[in-house]
Amino acid sequence: MNVELYPHQEDAVSRLANGKILWGGVGVGKSIVAATYYIRNEAPRHVFVITTAKKRDSLDWNKEFARYGVGTRSDATVAGILTVDSWNNIDRYRGIEGAFFIFDEQRLVGSGKWVRSFLRIAKSNRWVLLTATPGDTWMDYAPVFIANGFYRNRTEFVSEHVVYRPFTKFPQIDHFVNVGRLAKLRNQLLVDMPYQRHTVRHSTDIHVDYDHERFEQVWKKRWNVFEGRPLRDAAELFSVMRKVVNSSGTRLAAIHTLMSKHPRLIVFYNFDYELAILRSLANGSTKLAEWNGHHHDPVPSTEKWVYLVHYAAGAEGWNCTDTDAMVFYSMPYSYKQWHQAHGRIDRLNTPFTDLYYYRLISTSLIDKAIAKSLDSKKSFNEKAYIRGQTGT
Repeated sequence: MNVELYPHQEDAVSRLANGKILWGGVGVGKSIVAATYYIRNEAPRHVFVITTAKKRDSLDWNKEFARYGVGTRSDATVAGILTVDSWNNIDRYRGIEGAFFIFDEQRLVGSGKWVRSFLRIAKSNRWVLLTATPGDTWMDYAPVFIANGFYRNRTEFVSEHVVYRPFTKFPQIDHFVNVGRLAKLRNQLLVDMPYQRHTVRHSTDIHVDYDHERFEQVWKKRWNVFEGRPLRDAAELFSVMRKVVNSSGTRLAAIHTLMSKHPRLIVFYNFDYELAILRSLANGSTKLAEWNGHHHDPVPSTEKWVYLVHYAAGAEGWNCTDTDAMVFYSMPYSYKQWHQAHGRIDRLNTPFTDLYYYRLISTSLIDKAIAKSLDSKKSFNEKAYIRGQTGT
């Protein structure tokens, strides 16, 4: 079957190979590139796609492969049999040999169960990895470097490149050495997909207020203003600070204003107490739907709707071309989630040219600190922030 690709996709297919990382921004068509690469280079091997639960359940990958006649049964495929599953189930495929694997949405961080399963699979199969956000640190590349045979194991990688901070209770990386080799290996594996989008992103910070007095009680007096007791630890400090800031009624008022400008609106949030606040947005003319750990509603098909999306559940693995507007009720700590969330409406097939992103942000210490990290394309780290404030 003939599937027409964009020039940047054709170029990526020609440069892709076993063990490489297909790196492209959200919405540039990595899935069809991987499917095309399989048809041209790996068929008729059976093909396994390890992806997010959302993309598995929405059958996104099944639709991409169906364009080439590849199905999930032996009597309904022109090549190998397609199996799509989530990262949570990767361990099921450790015994597979001689197949082709597509690892979608990078999850290979650390040295846990998923990494061990990935390395076992990579030894006996051909594979590629897809990501919109390549590693934040060199440690994120370690599993892929090991799978390609550049290092025997994690121990060898660490001994050659990692210097730990002395006199700490837990291992903390101070810096990396011989980074020239690391950069060379990374560049050898990355297949980038540069693409000039037809969309234009318009990002606006909407300044909202917060309860200054309660915030000072939390920050300076270390007091849990919701339960009337001292804070237990630093984690609770940040949790309560964020709740004080994010519970302000000015945030909800800002979204009401935006609803009059954008009748179809996606709203990203972090916490269940935010969801409880946001549910009040429903009214007679506006349909309210959710994607989170509680509900998996489809995007409404009505003229007016608000779609509430939890970052962890919906920052990746789905898309929406029915709206040009998105609101960030609060910010995530993870830059990857922040970046991925923006891409939900910025797709190759969106009919919109101008896309509007609104970030609700206060002048509180915590909001400014998170925003500074995200704007620097880094994730926010509570421990690092405390050290910066206290000098310890």
